[in-house]
Order: sequence, then C-alpha cells, then structure tokens
Amino acid sequence: MAINNRYEFMFYIQCVNGNPNGDPDMGNSPRMDPEDMHGYITDVAIKRRIRNYVQAAYAGQDGMDIIMQNATNINKFIARAKEKAGVELTEKNTASIEPARREACSMFYDVRTFGAVLSTGPNAGQVRGPVQIAFAKSVDPILPLDISITRMVVADGDKDKSSEYYEQLEKNTPEDKLRTMGRKQFISYGLYEARGFISANLAEETGFGENDLKILFEAILNMYEHDRSASKGEMSVISPLIIFKHIGTDSDEKQRLRQAKLGCAAAHKLFELVSIKKKDNVEYPRDYRDYDVSIKTSALPSGIEVGFMEDPYDDISWGKISDENNWIKQL
Repeated sequence: MAINNRYEFMFYIQCVNGNPNGDPDMGNSPRMDPEDMHGYITDVAIKRRIRNYVQAAYAGQDGMDIIMQNATNINKFIARAKEKAGVELTEKNTASIEPARREACSMFYDVRTFGAVLSTGPNAGQVRGPVQIAFAKSVDPILPLDISITRMVVADGDKDKSSEYYEQLEKNTPEDKLRTMGRKQFISYGLYEARGFISANLAEETGFGENDLKILFEAILNMYEHDRSASKGEMSVISPLIIFKHIGTDSDEKQRLRQAKLGCAAAHKLFELVSIKKKDNVEYPRDYRDYDVSIKTSALPSGIEVGFMEDPYDDISWGKISDENNWIKQL
C-alpha cells in the first residue's frame, strides 16, 4: 500500500581528505560552483549509493531488485518485467506497456522509488518516481587540491605475453624506470547539505509504500558505510536525518488525508527552518562538530510534523531528538 503523506527531508554528508564527487570532464576534480567555490555532489551520485546499499542489504528479496546496476544492460531487466507480466516483447504492442510498467515497479525498488525510462528496448514506458534528491551543496567554499603520488609499479610491455616475458622485461629495466607518477584530487574537508522530496501522489502510481520509505532512510544513513574507496575513505552521512511530514489540519478526515497528500506548506519554507553556521572560534572547519545546526521546531507550520532518524534500524522519532549531545539544536 502506497504512502499517504508528502515528505521533505534533509541530511548532511561529511568528506574528510577525499573526493566526494569527481568530474570526469575536469580531470576528476571535485565538482564545484566556479562562482562561489562551493562544492556539490550530484543527485545521480547519491542515488547510486542508495541503490548500492539496497542491492547489498536486500538481495534476493521480492521486489527489492535494482534495475540500474553497474555494468549491465537495462533492456535485459525491461524484458524480464515484460516476460513476468506475460505480455509480448515487441515494442509495437502498445497494450503491453502498462502491464510491464506495473510489473517493473513491483520488481525493482529503484523504479518505484526514483522512476525510470523503460522505453529503451522492449518498451515498458516511463515511470515518474516519487522520490527526488537535489544536488548536495557544501556549507562553505571548498579548496580542491591536486597532489602527485608515486606508483611503485609499471604496466609496460606487449599484451598477451607469458609471465616469463614480463619477468625478463622487468630484469632488463632500470629500477627507477619501474615506477611511475600519478595524481590525486581531493579536498581537505567539506560538509554538504542534501535535500529530498517525496510525493504521495506519485507513490500511489508506483506502489512506493511505508516499508520502502523506511528502507530509503536506512539506505541514506548507511550508504557510505558500505561504499568505501581510496577517494571516499572518510565519507559519512551525519545523523540524524531531518524529516518533515505533512499530516493535514482539517477536522474532516477525507479533507485531512487530501491535505496530507498534497502538502500543507511549501518545501522551501520548511528547509528555511534549518540553519547551519560555523562556530565562532572556527576558521577552517575539519569536523561536523565545528558547526552549529539549529531547527526552529517552534515555528513549524500547521499540519507539519518534524521527525529525526538517528539510527538506520530504528523508527523515526517524531518530536525531540533523543540524544542530548546531538549536534542539531531545536529552537
């Protein structure tokens, strides 16, 4: 059963001595707004890590497959959806599109969450997903660094040769020629704010339900814990997630449910309740605790409930944050 409430949510991503999201067109340099020097992480990069977590944590469970998998052909999965729906694979059979579209939403977590273009091969139409995530932007300007590194090996010689060939080549090569230079792009520190949106109306079309919602928030909190790499060794989502839930205000139950679906306040007004700034004694932040984050829960519009998710395996805490030492302060 699909969710009945609209949601907006926020979270913070911390990067320490890493590359949060390199741009391949700029030598893999960390992505950055050239006008104000603030860094950003694309929505695609965030969704990729959510998909990776769901694929790792829920592999083999019904409805939890991922259609956008690494190094695969999406048409294979579209064909599987049409086969499971029991319809013709031919693209010209337009009557087969809607059953295949529904089956794809049922089979693939990321289709019913983020949507997908399923018309690239065996046509299954297009799906508008209820969950959208904006670019994450750094709270302060970042300083991209480019340093030289030494690779203690080389990869020379002709291809498809025996191990004896390469061993002899190595013996005949001076030691200083058996090393090569490389480069590494990174930032010393960046704290990025990310914002997300969940539409109850679109959730009704894809079947995005309460369990899917819980898994989404679980995946966000965990997405860097299972995605370490040389460039992302110290990246973390800093808990808690801040979640705004639209619940409605009308005394008539039918009208209140309608308000909960459509929303009771503009998203940007809810995000404006949250403010973040460096602490007075901090010039160069190197930890999320170098910032003060406050949320004006006392100024919440009518029909809105605010919640916090601190542990990926716990339920959302509606109201006060349980941890007294939490870095988010309520006003």
